[in-house]
Amino acid sequence: MRRISIVSVKDGDILARDLFSSSGVVLMSEGTRLKKEYIVRLLELGVKQVCIVDDETEDASLSCSLVEEEIKEQCGEMVRNTIEKYTYAAHDELKEIVKVADEIIEELLSDPKVMYSVSCVREKSNALYQHSMNVAALSTLIALRAKLPRNKVKEVTVGALLHDIGYTTVTSDISNLDFENCEEKIRKEVMYHVVYGYTDVEKKDWVSGTVRDIILCHHERMDGSGYPLHIKGKQIRQEVRIVALCDQFDSMIYGNLMPRYKVRDAMDYLMSQAGVKFDFSLVQLFMESVAAYPIGITVITNEGDTAVVVGQNYKFPTRPVIRLLKNAKGEAYGENEERDLTKCLTLAIADSVEY
Repeated sequence: MRRISIVSVKDGDILARDLFSSSGVVLMSEGTRLKKEYIVRLLELGVKQVCIVDDETEDASLSCSLVEEEIKEQCGEMVRNTIEKYTYAAHDELKEIVKVADEIIEELLSDPKVMYSVSCVREKSNALYQHSMNVAALSTLIALRAKLPRNKVKEVTVGALLHDIGYTTVTSDISNLDFENCEEKIRKEVMYHVVYGYTDVEKKDWVSGTVRDIILCHHERMDGSGYPLHIKGKQIRQEVRIVALCDQFDSMIYGNLMPRYKVRDAMDYLMSQAGVKFDFSLVQLFMESVAAYPIGITVITNEGDTAVVVGQNYKFPTRPVIRLLKNAKGEAYGENEERDLTKCLTLAIADSVEY
C-alpha cells in the first residue's frame, strides 16, 4: 500500500483504504477499482490523497490492518517511553498515568478517522510523527495532572496527535529548517500550517471544537505575540494552552524548526515565559511533572564524573539517581556504581551531554 496524490491515480488503481468525506461518511470502500469518472468526482469533492494497492495481488485489507497495528504499537510505545522518561512521579502514580494515557491513545486509534489522520502525519515525515507522539504524551500527562475531566483529556490528546497535521500540505522542505532565520516566503508557509490543518478538519463532525482550536491556535501566546489570530489570555482555551506549552518544549529539545536546547535550558526558558507567553499555572505544573534530567541522559558531575541518569526522585528534579560510567581521568567504574543524589549531598550535576 502507498499513499499518492489524487492527480497521480491511474485508471484501474485499487483503493487500499476506506475513503471518508469531511463529515465522516464512507465515499468509497477499500478494494474499489478506481475509474476515470471516480477520480474526477473525487477531485471535485476536494480529495487530495488516497491509499492504493501497490500490487493487484496484494490483500488490501491485510495490508491496512498491519499498518494500523504497527502505528498503534508505535504510539503506545512512544507514549509510554516519553512519560516514563520525563516524569519523576512516584512509582504507583507513574504506573497509573501511563495506564490511563495508554487507554486514551488506544481508544482514539480504534477510530479509523483518527487513524487515517495519524497515518498522514507519519507518511509525511518520521520526525513530524515522532514530534506529534511526544507532544501527545506530554500533553496527556499535563492534562491528567491538571485534573481535567476524562473527555477533556481525550480532546487534548487527539488535538496534540493532530496539531501539526497541516504540515502534510506544506510543500517546502522543513527538515533542519531554522524558522527564525529562513526566507520570508518559507516562514509564511510554515506559519500557515495551522490554517491548512484547521481547514482540513473544519467540516469533519468527528472533530470537536476544542480539537479544531488546538490545531489552529497552538502557536498563540498569552501575551498576544503568537499566530495566526493574535489572541491572548483567557481567549485561548486551557486545552490549547497545554498543547502549546508541550509543543514548544518538545520543539526546543529536539530542534524542530529551531536549534536544539538542553532539557534544563528549555525548562529555564519556559519558566522565564511563565505568565508572559505561557499560562503561569500550567508552567508550574509542567515543572512539577517533567524531569530536568530525563532518564537516559548523560551528565557530568561537579567532580568530573561521567554518568547516566537511571531514576528520578519525586519533588527533587535536579537530584536524580545516576549510574557512574567513568571518573574525571576517564577510568571506568564498575557495573553497579549508582548514586542517589538526594543522599549524596556533596555530589551534584554540573552539566548534561544530551546531543
